[in-house]
Amino acid sequence: MINVKHLRKTYGKKTAVHDMSFQIEIGKVTGFLGPNGAGKSTTMRLMLGLASGEGSTLYDGKTLKHYRQPSKVVGILLEAKAFHPTRSARNHLKILATQGDVPLQRVDEVLDIVGLKEEAKKGPGKFSLGMSQRLGLAAALLADPKYLLLDEPANGLDPEGIVWHRNFLKSYAENNHGVLVSSHLLSEMSQLADNVVVIGRGKLLADTSMKEFIDHNVSSSVYIRVEGRDKFMAFLDKRKVEYKKRPGGLELDKDKTDQIGRLAFEAKVPVLELSTRSASLEEAFLEVTAGTEEYQGREIKK
Repeated sequence: MINVKHLRKTYGKKTAVHDMSFQIEIGKVTGFLGPNGAGKSTTMRLMLGLASGEGSTLYDGKTLKHYRQPSKVVGILLEAKAFHPTRSARNHLKILATQGDVPLQRVDEVLDIVGLKEEAKKGPGKFSLGMSQRLGLAAALLADPKYLLLDEPANGLDPEGIVWHRNFLKSYAENNHGVLVSSHLLSEMSQLADNVVVIGRGKLLADTSMKEFIDHNVSSSVYIRVEGRDKFMAFLDKRKVEYKKRPGGLELDKDKTDQIGRLAFEAKVPVLELSTRSASLEEAFLEVTAGTEEYQGREIKK
């Protein structure tokens, strides 16, 4: 596993990363989440030795500088357009392969993996953001590393690309690899990640499985729509059952559909709709990171 220990980074009087410690497991995708300015990119650079600071990051018990070929240990994507704009995509990867002592035949393999085989002779300076992300992922995959560290790799991908990206990373992790990926696309991350590391203002807020993170911070609820909502509300008030008004119906927290169905039966109101509404990653994320946003906008008053 990757073991991050007590990372700390300061810029003058500002501490960007506070005593950060967490782990990245083999066989799993770990989502790295936090508001803008939380310190995600800085933490990743500290992990890779690309920024100076305190603490250490061990890859299977050793720091990267103790590996003869670090690119075979960890592949990275930190900048979507980290390439010469006029050098062809294939030549860009050939240079990286030569530097990393990777067989040149691997270049066409990774171009094919990321769907850029037909674009190999083109200069990436005119690539869209999504195509640039694919080229960046190809570079990260060149040496077939055990770990991947990817910073916002889904930015600019179209819907088909996002689905491909999700399936690829899940498959890559399952094949005895470990993946750390940061993203602001919470709905996508909820489908991709097995574990989550959440930070805010440089501090660790959560390090757990996706399921535990959501279950611990947000409750599921039951939505019910009945004929005679006012009558049912009066019945619930009498029973001291808490509820929230929702469009067309009511929402009740911490209850099961069978319990709510029995209440409707006792109240003698016909049920038109009864369903469980599961808690979401977005709700849990907003709950945990409340007050840690670096940049806060304001709503327009109507």
